[in-house]
Amino acid sequence: MSTRPDSVTTQLDLRLVVPGNPSLPVTSELTYEHSDPYAIKVAFHTGGADVVEWTFARSLLTDGVTHPVGEGDVQVWPSHSGGKPVVCLSLSSPSGRALFEAPLSQLVEFLTKTYAVVPTGSESDHVDVEAELALLLWSEPEI
Repeated sequence: MSTRPDSVTTQLDLRLVVPGNPSLPVTSELTYEHSDPYAIKVAFHTGGADVVEWTFARSLLTDGVTHPVGEGDVQVWPSHSGGKPVVCLSLSSPSGRALFEAPLSQLVEFLTKTYAVVPTGSESDHVDVEAELALLLWSEPEI
């Protein structure tokens, strides 16, 4: 019987960088599940009932803790803000762009917990390749 949890969830208080103005607090919730071992889901709570969700490769966030990574829509890099270490997360979509700062220590703590759930290199042990292939190949009949 495994004593490892099946998932890890944490609330992370991000800062939305607003050029020429003070940064704004944004509450986010990071979730990692062993059933989707390569991904981390981030829910950005933008106020009221509005939640914006993004999914990132766990390795992208992990690598971004120590050096700049990512191309296109998602980029991650280490930095400092107000004298404290942060991880910058730049997102772009057809709706716009956003730059967030995450406290380094809290992000590392979350990532460490994800690796306790699914250690590096064992991600493929948690993927049902047959089921994933069936989903990719399945199509609805034309009417």
